[in-house]
Amino acid sequence: MKTARPPVAAPTRPKYVPPPGACDAHCPVFGPPEKFPYAEGRPYTPGEPAPKERLKQLHAHLGLARAVIVQATPHGTDNSAMLDAIAASDGACRGVALLAEDITDAGLERLHAGGVRAARFNFVRHLGGAPDPAYFDRTVARVKALGWHVELHFDAQDLGACGELLRRMPVPYVIDHMGRVKSAGGLDQEPLRNLLGLLKDERAHVKISGAERVSASGKRPFHDAIPIARVIVVAAPDRVLWGTDWPHPNVPNDMPDDGELVDLFAACCDDEGLRRRILVDNPTRLYWADAA
Repeated sequence: MKTARPPVAAPTRPKYVPPPGACDAHCPVFGPPEKFPYAEGRPYTPGEPAPKERLKQLHAHLGLARAVIVQATPHGTDNSAMLDAIAASDGACRGVALLAEDITDAGLERLHAGGVRAARFNFVRHLGGAPDPAYFDRTVARVKALGWHVELHFDAQDLGACGELLRRMPVPYVIDHMGRVKSAGGLDQEPLRNLLGLLKDERAHVKISGAERVSASGKRPFHDAIPIARVIVVAAPDRVLWGTDWPHPNVPNDMPDDGELVDLFAACCDDEGLRRRILVDNPTRLYWADAA
């Protein structure tokens, strides 16, 4: 089993100061495994624990007030570590869960009460590939009743083939990590055209996270991902989110510095009002709509 490298131990402090209420809309927590064991059959093992305490310290360092904790595959469908982090956040965190096929209605209600507002589905091949279609459709229908949306992790080359799936989606959806569209293909590549086509649908949202996954060079600070992020922002400024993806599992090249990632976000949109929309207003509408 592959062991993922740990994140940068001491990230730089960003030059850009995020606005009050800024949200890191994509960050898993891992462990500690003696309290929250990793799942059997997981595709990788975190190189070191990334518990809620470290995440809180990171966000204080970066100037981020809120977070969306996204369940990642090392913990499988046991969302306990995520729920524990949300419970300790005094309302500053929300969650995105991976759901077992046999989860009960009571189980879904417990997740909702614990701050979960979306279900996540991996379609990425190295993480196991597309879910069973019947399970997917059934689960989406169930979370619709809770007022949730869904978050979808695709390989870029599959964005076109997923058009029919997304056209019949009964809830809003968020595509993770810029659809993993690679910067090497430029701004006229088919995967990017497919992604921008999806954004014509008011249900569609995209996270401009995962710059290290988009970058052709794989070298910090991943500036070649900026053009891809910029065209996504222009296409749907009210439906774009941003996140660090700390602790950066499965990074093949340079490990991101999270302070640099905050500054990279600022370079993706020049207008401070637009930055506030992405960091504050858009995540509030998706994850904290019932908090007023």
